[in-house]
Amino acid sequence: MKICSQICLIFSALFSLVANAMAAEVWYGAAKQGNVLQGQIPGVSKIVIEEQTYQADEDGNFLIAFGREAKAKQNVELILTDGTVKNVVWKIAPTQWDIQKINGLPQKKVTPSAEDQAAINDERSQVSKSLSADLRQGYWKNGFVEPLKGRISGAFGGQRVMNGRKMNSHAGVDIAAPLGTDVVAAGDGKVVMTAPNLFYSGNMITIDHGYGLQTMYAHLNKIKVKNGQMVKKGEVIAEVGQTGRVTGPHLHWGAAIKGVRFNPHSLLQLKGGENQHSVSSHDFTN
Repeated sequence: MKICSQICLIFSALFSLVANAMAAEVWYGAAKQGNVLQGQIPGVSKIVIEEQTYQADEDGNFLIAFGREAKAKQNVELILTDGTVKNVVWKIAPTQWDIQKINGLPQKKVTPSAEDQAAINDERSQVSKSLSADLRQGYWKNGFVEPLKGRISGAFGGQRVMNGRKMNSHAGVDIAAPLGTDVVAAGDGKVVMTAPNLFYSGNMITIDHGYGLQTMYAHLNKIKVKNGQMVKKGEVIAEVGQTGRVTGPHLHWGAAIKGVRFNPHSLLQLKGGENQHSVSSHDFTN
């Protein structure tokens, strides 16, 4: 009878530990194509998905981005601080992408010359470098706001047809607004790129929010920050312009984690964001 009681107590303690661990999990955002997901799993140090490693902070907080073509099921390794590995499968919800037809662009911006191609390659190199940092600073934990209020003239992920020619899908969100309208930093972070006169993006800024997350602001009229400058959420960083490949004044707002582009509006669903949205792990785990 005594042994039975001890066994029951052990099982009860184990059940309590598991239940507490599950209850400690916190999630914001959505496990969906083109979205960002924020998690907190105490005791987790790294998350590995499709050979990409995402770091967690000392409290188990982390961010993961799902690209436009993310597979419906993702094999995930949760690596604990003691080296233990837990394998799970996440279900990634599909997104319906639209088709965007854009006409009236200068033809050289659609079919560039060899000389223009050199400028394009330089732009890609600068942008890629600005997205390569992986600062161990949790600036992103303060949440995000929309950098500009206005009409959405181009959605993330839409298949683009420019001057009748099929192009790559849209890697950000276009927000139309009058020339000179203030653009603010979507979140706390460090300015890691200010670039003038890029072929496609015109005047552009990249802000690093830590743990592989960067946001981009393109087609600007004026840039009001400098490389290396720390900025706060809601701080004015630039003005809406119509530089680069555009048909009118607007802001191109982009976001990426570890180079994976996603819909920047999904940042607003993270903890502390304008549209904070918590979810249950049961929504996307098998």
